[in-house]
Amino acid sequence: MFDLAAILRFVDLATDALADAREEIDALNVYPVPDGDTGTNMFLTMQAGRDALQVAIESGQTPDVVLAAFARGTLLGARGNSGVILSQMIDALAERIRAADPEERKSVVLAESFRDGADASYAAVGTPVEGTILSVMRAAADAAMEVAPDERSGATLTAAAEAARVALARTPQQLQLLADSGVVDAGGRGLVVIFEAAETILTGRRRVAPSVARGVRTVPVPLPTNDLTEDGPAYEVMYLLDADDAAVADLKQALANLGDSLVVVGGHGLWNVHIHTDDVGGAIEAGLEAGRPHRVQVTHFAEQVAEAREKRKSREGRKIVALTAGPGLERLFAEAGAIVVPGGTGQRPSAGMILEAIESSGAAEVVVLPNDPDSLKTAEIAARTAEESGKVKVAVIPSYAQVQGLAAVAVHEPGRSFDQDVVQMAAAARHARHGAVTVAARKAITSAGPCEPGDVLGAIEGDFAIVGHHLAEVAIRLLDRLISGGGAELVTLVTGEGGEGLADHCEDYISRNYPIIDVVIYDGGQSRYPLLLSVE
Repeated sequence: MFDLAAILRFVDLATDALADAREEIDALNVYPVPDGDTGTNMFLTMQAGRDALQVAIESGQTPDVVLAAFARGTLLGARGNSGVILSQMIDALAERIRAADPEERKSVVLAESFRDGADASYAAVGTPVEGTILSVMRAAADAAMEVAPDERSGATLTAAAEAARVALARTPQQLQLLADSGVVDAGGRGLVVIFEAAETILTGRRRVAPSVARGVRTVPVPLPTNDLTEDGPAYEVMYLLDADDAAVADLKQALANLGDSLVVVGGHGLWNVHIHTDDVGGAIEAGLEAGRPHRVQVTHFAEQVAEAREKRKSREGRKIVALTAGPGLERLFAEAGAIVVPGGTGQRPSAGMILEAIESSGAAEVVVLPNDPDSLKTAEIAARTAEESGKVKVAVIPSYAQVQGLAAVAVHEPGRSFDQDVVQMAAAARHARHGAVTVAARKAITSAGPCEPGDVLGAIEGDFAIVGHHLAEVAIRLLDRLISGGGAELVTLVTGEGGEGLADHCEDYISRNYPIIDVVIYDGGQSRYPLLLSVE
């Protein structure tokens, strides 16, 4: 009933938006525990769902299977109280969409999926508290249900997003701890970010201003809470549980007597259990009585806060980790101050290799340049794993080519704030139109027509757009295509194996035909691509 491509775009945008808002949301986090990780947990939960969704789509699964994979991915990857609740909302939404009849009104299905998500979330929480993510979800669902019978999906989503924003601003009036700290609810803020991503996908409108109440501080006043006092629970216990659905009611009852912030979500034999307690053994034993607990995680709140503070103190500065495809490129990135992870066609670095480079950098902030479309997801996995340790903040720039990485490094400025630096580097990479010259190894059909082994191919943005017989001829045609896009000020040429003299030929052509454009030439040494080029 819903376009999978649109759902993937929404999940991509929501994940990226949570990544961008993560610091803000972490700073708002004072309830139920002021451990400053709500934004991170919601981002990691959504990212786990996105990974599962992409794998299901790439493997050609049916829409029903894809939606189920997305929900299961968030369940398995749920982190913290907010992440577990978010996974339950997503599961309910996905289930309603999967069950939709093609004859049903799409806006009504959308609204009912929100309603089911709110109902499921309240049911999953041991003691629901108003002024939290639950209140924001309920308000959004109610608003959507009210307008859905008479409005299209875009208007329904807009009503839900606006109601979520209003409900978020109201959370300090519902929860005294938020009012005393001068913040809105962190989980509710994360949910608003997700609703706004959906609103953007359906309406094309992107909201820029933070959705917080006027006068509300983004940096909370530290206040003692029950979970960080001698009288309150000292541990967070989480585990996945293989258990019959019928055993969960008794499990919830047993856990309710052991602590607070109880959330049990899932179904069909797999559950995600979360509780704050002093009795770690009792919480795990309750799971053993119900089924088979696994992936058990125990966090001591006081130690978590102290360790994160110490880890950040022991690391300082900002580093760049760059994946390279040739000895000359390794030298170029290293001279720019980057930590180099060698790779290239047929020998792309693993997530473990990238993770090792991040962790060994000793920096508090790391920017990763994958410089290859096939390495982007691997880099994101490594970045997510590194951030889970609490030691380092990592951003992955979506650089799809070596020349885009060079463009990003050229504007890197350690004196800027981390977020500003990442934005500028990402913009530089995005605005570098890139191409490559290579030689066909086999017979194939390309966007420019058929090619035979030995033909010279010109690729633009990863697509083979030119087929020719001579390296210089194809390189010049490629330059003309890239420069014709307008606004060209700088051409970067990176020579590789078999490209001797090719860059000089291109530079001479540019000086004669485009005299106002500057040219920079590097010896990259990459295999299979005699020339890489970009136009900025």
